[in-house]
Formats: sequence, structure tokens, C-alpha cells
Amino acid sequence: MFRWRRLGEAGTGKLREMGLGSGAAVSLARAREKAAEARALVADRIDPIAAKHANAAVPTFGAMADEVTRTRTEGLRSDKSRARWKRALETYAAPIRGLGVDVVGTEDVLKVLKPIWSTKPESAQVARGYIEAVLDAARAKGFRQGDNPARWRGHLDHLLPKPQKLTRGHHTAMTYADLSAFVAVLRARGGSAALSLEFLILTAARTGEVRGATWAEIDLGAALWTIPGARMKAGVEHRVPLSGRAVEILTEMATVKTGRHVFAGQKKAATDDNEPLSSMALAMLLRRMKVDVTTHGFRSTFRDWAGEVSPFSRELAEAALAHAVGDATERAYRRGDALEKRRKLMEAWGAFVADGDQAGNLQPIRKVGAA
Repeated sequence: MFRWRRLGEAGTGKLREMGLGSGAAVSLARAREKAAEARALVADRIDPIAAKHANAAVPTFGAMADEVTRTRTEGLRSDKSRARWKRALETYAAPIRGLGVDVVGTEDVLKVLKPIWSTKPESAQVARGYIEAVLDAARAKGFRQGDNPARWRGHLDHLLPKPQKLTRGHHTAMTYADLSAFVAVLRARGGSAALSLEFLILTAARTGEVRGATWAEIDLGAALWTIPGARMKAGVEHRVPLSGRAVEILTEMATVKTGRHVFAGQKKAATDDNEPLSSMALAMLLRRMKVDVTTHGFRSTFRDWAGEVSPFSRELAEAALAHAVGDATERAYRRGDALEKRRKLMEAWGAFVADGDQAGNLQPIRKVGAA
């Protein structure tokens, strides 16, 4: 290990270290030669590590960050997750992207975090974690030595204020009492975005699941939508029984089909296929309608109706939302997905969405053995 002091702007010396190689691979004589070469560079006010970076093709932090981002986001279903990586490592970490990944130190990390630590606490903590991941990857590839300067416990926790405790609110949802009136206005608007939002409400599906729906997943004859596990949050295939109105919407969309996606956006694909509806299309539709709710909030509306008004069991409502019900043992023994029981649930939900008839004349489905 070669150690030297780098003069800072205030004239104080900062101790630096640079590895000269493994003792098993580098002889003592060669280590002394390399130390002498490094000492000569220091005398000329040249950073030996920077020189090593130039000679050995050590990547910059930006290049390493891009590589780690590609690796860590491969296979992610959420566009938001990919955008979070890019924002942290391209926007917030911009001041250090040009540095060699081997010379990034604590002061460099603080230069990124301090401007946003108090004003954007959640983003700052995410950025710190991603920077730490990039530097860990660089060390694993042999580009760095020593401790990770982005480590929180036992390091940055002594240099930065304790992060603010983050609180996450619920997605803003519409009350089920207001839903049928809202859907009546929604139907009057027409258009692909309005139809996709109504379909989302009727199926209690997530926004990404509806946007990415393809015709190959739809069986109109069986009134069934089968979402593959690759597109589900839990990674498990989910079958959605379609109410009569949901089938009507799909039948209408089939008349204007332009590609494999059911709800196509205006943007043209590079191939002959169509692009799915924009991620902002439904949010902008709600904004134009001056409704202060989120698309995901309609799942809460469904759950509130199912729990407070409908005669159906909690287990059926949770299954309709593709939530895991019961512990691991119970799930292991329960192989079915109660499709036909859920079909009655979704038909009742569709009737409520259409006219606000809260429970209709439906009777609860009794469990086997129930009195």
C-alpha cells in the first residue's frame, strides 16, 4: 500500500492510499519501484490514482453507474423503478459522474447528498443507496479498494443529520357511493383512455396490468382475462373473470384493433405493432375531469365496497385484487383460485358500478360446512 498526502484547497494534507498489488503477485522490489513511480507523480502534483485510472482504463463513476443500472433494472416491470435509478445516478450524481470510480471519496459523495438531504429526503436516501451499490460493484470488479464512502452505518451517519422518517400515504380513492355517478360521466366522454379507465375499475386491476393488456391474454368467449406472471406484481399468473360490461368494452376495442395491445396509445411503434397507452394518459384524464383521485385508488374503492356492502367474503375480495391470502402453509394446500365464485363477485361489482345498487339481490356464497 502506498500512502501520501494530497494538499487540499486550505493547504491541509489529506491522507490517500493506493494499492500496489497483492503480495503473492508483486515482489517487494517491484512494489518499491511502483512506490517510487507514485512518489514522483506526487512530487509533480499528479494524483497517482488518477494516473492509474488513465493507464489502466478504470471506468468513470458514470460508466460504472450505467452498467449497474442496466444490470439491476433488467427484468423490472415498473417503469417508475427504472426511472428512479436513472434519476439518482444521472441527475443527482451528476457532479461525480466524470470522476474515476476508483477515486470517488467521502467528500464527493457528500457533494451529491448534502444539497438534497433535507429538501428531498426520500430521493437523497435512494441516491445514497444506489451510489453505494455502484461503488460496491466497482470494488467487486477490482477497480476500488478500501471501505465504501457511501456506506451509511458507521460512516455517513456521523456526517449527515439523521434522515427524516418517511411516511407514505394511501393512494387517494373515491368513495363507492360516488362511483356510479363518476362512471356515468366517464362513459359519456368516450375514447380509448375513458374505456381503459372504466375497464380498470370493473376489473379492479392495477394500471400497468391494464395498459399492458394484450389480445392474446383475452378470451372473450369465456369472458376471461389471464394475466401472465411476468406482468403481475407478485410474479404469479392471475385470472380475471370479466363482467358483461367489461366484455362490451373489449368488444368495442376489437373494432379498432391496430396491434397486440388492447388499449393502444397514439404513439406509433417502431414495428408494425402498436404501443400501449401512455403511463400518463389515465392520470391526465382524471385531471381533466377535475377528480382528485388516483387510478390505483379505484382498487381501494372496490375493496371498501366488497368489505362494507357486498355479501362476499374477505378471501374472495383479496383474491380478486391478486393479494396473497393466508399463510404459506394454507396457500400451499389451496391450489385453486375460486374463479367461479369470483365471477359472481365481479358481476355484482359491475352491476354496482353501473347503477349504484349496492348489494342487489345477491346472496352470500356459503363456505362448505357453514350453517
